[in-house]
Amino acid sequence: MNEGGTETAETPWCPTLTAGRGPIYLAIANLLGHDIASGRLRPGDRLPTHRDLARSLGVNVMTVSRAYAEAHRRGLTEGEVGRGTFVRRHEVNATRFDQENRGPRGTRQHVDFHFNLPVGDPTILDASAVLRELSETDHRRLIHTGYTTTGTLEHRSAGADWVARSGLDADPNRILVCGGAQHAMTITFASLAGPGDLVLTEDLTYPGMKALASVLGLRLQGVAMDADGLLPDAFDAACRRWKPKALYCMPTIQNPTGVVMSHNRRQQIADIARRHGLAIVEDDTYGYLCEDAPPPISSLAPEISYFLTGTSKNLTAGLRIGYLVAPKDTRGSAALMARLEGNVAALTWMAAPLMAEIARSWIDGGQADAALDWKRREATARRRLFTERLGGFPTDSNPTSSHVWLPLPRPWRGDDFVTQARRRGVTITAAEAFVVGRASAPHAVRICLGTPATRRLVEDGLDILAEMLAGPPEVSRSFV
Repeated sequence: MNEGGTETAETPWCPTLTAGRGPIYLAIANLLGHDIASGRLRPGDRLPTHRDLARSLGVNVMTVSRAYAEAHRRGLTEGEVGRGTFVRRHEVNATRFDQENRGPRGTRQHVDFHFNLPVGDPTILDASAVLRELSETDHRRLIHTGYTTTGTLEHRSAGADWVARSGLDADPNRILVCGGAQHAMTITFASLAGPGDLVLTEDLTYPGMKALASVLGLRLQGVAMDADGLLPDAFDAACRRWKPKALYCMPTIQNPTGVVMSHNRRQQIADIARRHGLAIVEDDTYGYLCEDAPPPISSLAPEISYFLTGTSKNLTAGLRIGYLVAPKDTRGSAALMARLEGNVAALTWMAAPLMAEIARSWIDGGQADAALDWKRREATARRRLFTERLGGFPTDSNPTSSHVWLPLPRPWRGDDFVTQARRRGVTITAAEAFVVGRASAPHAVRICLGTPATRRLVEDGLDILAEMLAGPPEVSRSFV
């Protein structure tokens, strides 16, 4: 039935199923939600019958029935026996969502390319189902629990399953459940180094690492990079000169550059660190965006590596759960785990079990994989928008990255570009925020394509940046 209440013809909807983890019925329901959100399916559209869709997709009818039931539970569809299944008429499609987030036609809303938080599809991750199930079972075990410092075995096992998606095989006994990836970083560096100790990073690094170093009293030293990540010769020289305690790095979708380190380069970095007896702290926060990434450095040097990941970027910001994988079975590993556990207790005692249970349920139930798939497809679509508008400017960022590192053409300076973009309603981040120590900042900016709520806002923001780059900087008033 359409908006006016009349019957509509069946929509020839047949999504493309791709191989992946998780139940097929959830994948179908997720694709349905995506096509509704994008505007491909409109309110009132009649969907194919269970049998017709099953035949088109090559699955059994029961799978489609479960998918339609899941879509109905999420509020995506409506229908009656004998009439068929329809896209729910009050569901927010892409056009309406864009209008609500853009303001009156002809006006431009503020566009945030500054904060790096890739947008997600809220219809995929429904915590109400998990909470409802818990309310009907033994939820008291999560609320009235003792202090499970490292996390319960169930939650650590879910963490092992989660990091396996990055190519790392980890025993649940090596995993600590943390209150987010930043918490995992804090625990790790509090265990590895003390005030005044030196830690190596890429010469452009995550600002959260800089903030953490300030809190813990650590010194940071940047190591030169190229389009393939850390330079082995520079890393080896820094190890010999500075005698650091650890290396912090992001080999996959590096922040801010978006670079993905090759397998050969990862092996070189692992070999150098092993030779110098240096711990590696590998941050895989954005690794989920790159399905064909090489194996983690932690899999090449497991005895010296600490692997960090979380759920906030790849699932949803409100789910503050992180997983820390400790080094693999070495002499003194019991003492190491005790030190890590002690720091968890000193900082928070434990991650919230209820949060960890929601993460476990989504990981085990397939919703987490569906969310990852959606975010990858959305990141790819938004990156196409960038290429259409700014593809003429060189960048080393991987095509799957949701943030882009953009070196600015002459005569633009990074701070001037950021200031003038802000005046025009677009916020981006200058290189200085990522520079380690007092090194000179390159004339470049980071553009986070995943943050705006809609693709239309992404287009608006990129159009403004393209207009700016097409001309010279505004002339500033002289000071005398």
